[in-house]
Amino acid sequence: MEATIHLTVDGTDRSVDVDTRTTLLDALRERVGVTSPKKGCDHGQCGSCTVLLDGRRHLTCLAIAVAYDGAEIVTADGLGGADLHPVQQAFLDHDGFQCGYCTPGQVCSAVGAIDEAKQGRPSHVTDDLEADVQLTDDEIRERMSGNLCRCGAYPGILAAVREAAQG
Repeated sequence: MEATIHLTVDGTDRSVDVDTRTTLLDALRERVGVTSPKKGCDHGQCGSCTVLLDGRRHLTCLAIAVAYDGAEIVTADGLGGADLHPVQQAFLDHDGFQCGYCTPGQVCSAVGAIDEAKQGRPSHVTDDLEADVQLTDDEIRERMSGNLCRCGAYPGILAAVREAAQG
């Protein structure tokens, strides 16, 4: 069964015809032509498909597209506009990538993680007595743990998120 959904992707309004079983990842890549979210595991375990969905980081391989009719989606391509987003620049400055396959998902996850911490949302390693969530290395590791890098660029990713969070 086909359905027409409306999405705002990287600031552009789009109408997309999809099978009602289509994932948001497949709709973005195959119907909209946005290829920055990657299909890694297709099981929600690697994070390479992470985008910002209505302002929060979200795995698109597990999301059914019709459930997000009217949603606003920001991919790594849409973060900075004409300039690089501070997280993207930090990834470049700290070599937070090697092959680059996971990088768009890592960048979107980092933007979401930093925003969550600024809003005071605790993680599993947050000290319950803290009034403000501090993005320590342990906090960053915990918040980014859903994004895997097969090349092992974790030291650069950690440094990039740390720098972007301070800026």
